[in-house]
Amino acid sequence: MAEDYYKTLGLDRDASQADIDKAYAKLARKYHPDVNPDDKTAKKKFQAVQAAYDVLKDPSKREMYNRYGSSFEQMGGGPQPGPQWRTAGGGPGGAGGPEFDFSQIFGGGEGGGGFADLFGQFRRGAASGPNRRSRAAGRAPCADLQSEIQIPFNLAVTGGETQLSISRPSGQVETLNVKIPAGIDDGKKIRLRGQGEVGPGGERGDILLTVRVGAHPWFTRRGDHLYVRVPVSLREAAEGATVDVPTPKGTVSLRIPPGASSGKKLRVKGHGVSPPGKPPGDLYAELQVVLPAKLDEPSLEAIRKIDASHPMQPRKELRW
Repeated sequence: MAEDYYKTLGLDRDASQADIDKAYAKLARKYHPDVNPDDKTAKKKFQAVQAAYDVLKDPSKREMYNRYGSSFEQMGGGPQPGPQWRTAGGGPGGAGGPEFDFSQIFGGGEGGGGFADLFGQFRRGAASGPNRRSRAAGRAPCADLQSEIQIPFNLAVTGGETQLSISRPSGQVETLNVKIPAGIDDGKKIRLRGQGEVGPGGERGDILLTVRVGAHPWFTRRGDHLYVRVPVSLREAAEGATVDVPTPKGTVSLRIPPGASSGKKLRVKGHGVSPPGKPPGDLYAELQVVLPAKLDEPSLEAIRKIDASHPMQPRKELRW
């Protein structure tokens, strides 16, 4: 059965970010395996809480989850400690919501010991630990850096270039150009070779960036296919019409058949995501019939007559 992340955290779907953070802190403290060494189920419960929080704390992931449920493409990795980062047009650390400091959850601080020290060591290790290739090459562990970069939905689909500003330990702020390959998925990593810190041996490490893709107000992505909501008027839906729809490859004219209802999907072949070396995905335009905000009585009467002369059972197949 698909996991209900809101139920896991004991929240309603309209919970605020503060409610999500509070619920996570409470449950992380309750189920952490080190707090429950004799409870064999604690680790599984803790992992479920962590998985739910990783999605719900991120506005773009939360929107996708609310729309498609837990079947949406899972996004891995969270913010890693290290230098302070800013992406062009974004805040520190990119998107993904606030990062929890486990020393606040379990108590402690300066010299607090216990779980605070345990998680401090864990996070420092995650930030500075080399990958196998770095270790084999003799690179100093502290030379590689990890962080996240937030990019717009459009840039993830079409590819291009963005900028990343990094504050070096020396206090110098450096701006780096980052090439984004077309079709990159949320959670994928980009390595900037030779852009990390200088290790004790004088060799400079790499920067490993986890990509976080922002949400789009109209488009969503499933694999290499794109889905776009296309509003149409009652007349366009009833009579049929040709409307212009934007795509990553430019505007296309879409033919709406007469009698189209909300939810009908029209396929535009080859206008989805085009990753290098792969055939392009398709674009699916989902029609949404939009009524005027307020109809006068003659208009309503005309609709009643249409409804009476064309009886339907639109909810006949609706069931749990």
